[in-house]
Amino acid sequence: MMLYFLFFSPCLSTSSLTTCFKMLPFLYSFQIENPKVSLTSSPAFETWYPKELINFKCNVDVPSSWTYEWYQNGSKIHESTINNYKAAPLTHSSNGQYQCKVKRRGGQLYTSNDVSVKVAEPPTPIIKLETSWTDVFKTEKLRFSCTGPDSIWTLTWYKDQKKLETEGSALNIDSVTKDDKGVYTCKAEIKPRGVSSASSDTIVITVYENKPKPQLTRIPDFPTMYPGESVTFSCMVTESSGWEYEFYHRSTKIDPTSKSLERKVDVTNENSGEHQCLARRGQLKTEKSDPVSLHVSEIPVPVLKRKTQWWDVFPSERAELGCEMEGSSEWIFTWFKNGENVAGNSVTISEDGSILTITKASGSHHGNYSCSGELKDRTVRSIRSSEATLHVYDSKPTVTLLQNPDDKLLHTGDAISFTCHVNVSSGWKYSWYKDNNIISPTRITHNISSASTSETGSYECQVGRGEETPLFYSEKSRAVQLTVAERPKASIVLLTTWSEVFSTDSLKLQCEVVGSQDNWNYTWFKESEQLNQASLSTHSVTPSNDPDQSEYICQGIRTKRPLYSQRSDSYKTKNLLLKRRVLLSISGCIFFGIIAVFIGCIVMRVLRKPADADDKQDEANLFLTMAQLKDRNDAPCPLVEYITDADVNPPAKEGEENATSCTETTPLPITSPEEQAVTANGKETTENGTAMVSFLQ
Repeated sequence: MMLYFLFFSPCLSTSSLTTCFKMLPFLYSFQIENPKVSLTSSPAFETWYPKELINFKCNVDVPSSWTYEWYQNGSKIHESTINNYKAAPLTHSSNGQYQCKVKRRGGQLYTSNDVSVKVAEPPTPIIKLETSWTDVFKTEKLRFSCTGPDSIWTLTWYKDQKKLETEGSALNIDSVTKDDKGVYTCKAEIKPRGVSSASSDTIVITVYENKPKPQLTRIPDFPTMYPGESVTFSCMVTESSGWEYEFYHRSTKIDPTSKSLERKVDVTNENSGEHQCLARRGQLKTEKSDPVSLHVSEIPVPVLKRKTQWWDVFPSERAELGCEMEGSSEWIFTWFKNGENVAGNSVTISEDGSILTITKASGSHHGNYSCSGELKDRTVRSIRSSEATLHVYDSKPTVTLLQNPDDKLLHTGDAISFTCHVNVSSGWKYSWYKDNNIISPTRITHNISSASTSETGSYECQVGRGEETPLFYSEKSRAVQLTVAERPKASIVLLTTWSEVFSTDSLKLQCEVVGSQDNWNYTWFKESEQLNQASLSTHSVTPSNDPDQSEYICQGIRTKRPLYSQRSDSYKTKNLLLKRRVLLSISGCIFFGIIAVFIGCIVMRVLRKPADADDKQDEANLFLTMAQLKDRNDAPCPLVEYITDADVNPPAKEGEENATSCTETTPLPITSPEEQAVTANGKETTENGTAMVSFLQ
């Protein structure tokens, strides 16, 4: 090679270039062998990672002034006179086969060996939680592991992106505190090369400060369970996982610790009471849950009740039966008649079966009824209720109308009672009719406390029954005719005559029933109090037995209808006795008055002075003879100056009474209230006027 360069050097000048070409065959004949070119890399790794640096060196065994060309995957990437090539920080585009080629000026290129460069991302380590849960409680343990690509990698740990002092494939926390919560990752590093992997997946750790309390639930959660059913208890801890469970009944552990959070129980009376549970994992144990009660009861026996008021019904009448169960409203019912299911086409059954309705009863509905209950959506069925008999009559009831008293003719004031009698069943409501018009009473009896003539008529009654408005009616009863006549009235007559009034101190009263010829007994009342004496038609009143001059009433009584009469009008003896005394006083006054008038006339005649003859006037002759009086119709009465207008004109009513002509056989009339008022005011002067009229006649 040295010879080559020695011979080739003169040709380097341009002027002798033709000469040099002519000498090439000569020079070629003097070349010994080609130079050896080798390419090396430093450092030499099997795998390179991004951002690392690599130095290539091109070595030629023949020293000379070489020019170096660098190739990647056959493409020239660099040229220099230095045999070193420092690649830029590696990337994935740096992958491939590298070569170097050398040449001298105008000389041949000599190629090195290939150097393979493989650039890859650093492998991401795999982090794993060796314990079973990511949410933990104080004092529990945590175990992490990190798996790298191979041993040349160093594994480092991070929490919340802060590097921990721990290195290696494991991270152990023996007693968790609240500071241990966070996000954990790990990385792989090749520290001498400064290569670091990406972070592993994250593991989030939650740390609870307090122990959890499990919640126990029961499915189904019906308030009452019945033998033969099953129930499932579920114990759940809402925080974390990995729990095992223990179940307790009345504070006694009933099963070994189980990983299942559910426990199925066949309901029996022994299972009733409070149930609890707790959870545990490792050394951690929770407190017990709140108790859940399981109430177990025997299946109740249904009770059959009648909704209408009676167990015996009539054709076309409505009847309702009810079936009831204690403790729940979730029962549905099935009906039986004489031990077989009730046919739905002849009765109506409510949606839940609790009410059986017979709209129009017939003989086919007669029988023994019972019912049983079954819980909705549950496999609980009761036994049948006791049987109840529904009796259906062949015909409508017979209604009888009774009258008390049962006389056809009654009188005003009588008490009458009608009774509507039904021969069978009960629960009846009553309707009353008079002359086919409904009347107000709705009770079993229709009472007339004091009859009047308007009560006369034809009476009937009818019965019906239903909850509010009767839905079923019987036929009407037979009509009962009632006739009410006016009750006869008693009256009092004064038997004492006017002539007897002046000759006796007693008054005799007689009681008569007007318009009746039958024999009556009589009751006398004095000032509304009954007199204790024989039932005679007459009664005597004297000043000794009646000093107060009272009011009298009488009433007729007998043993056949009418049993008594109306009471008479009141008869007051006070005016009659007073009038007798007044008449006697007036007679005495008239007698002494006439004597006084005659004496006065005589005294005036004697004491009067004689008048002169011229002065004398014709004087009227005050005292006429009887013959003169007969001859003169206009002769004045000598006593006219001494009789006042009040004496001549007494009050009209008193005058009307005195003007009545009386005989020995004429009874005095019943004193009127006006006469009582007159006598009470003491106007006896009217009697005097009457006496004077009698005197002139």
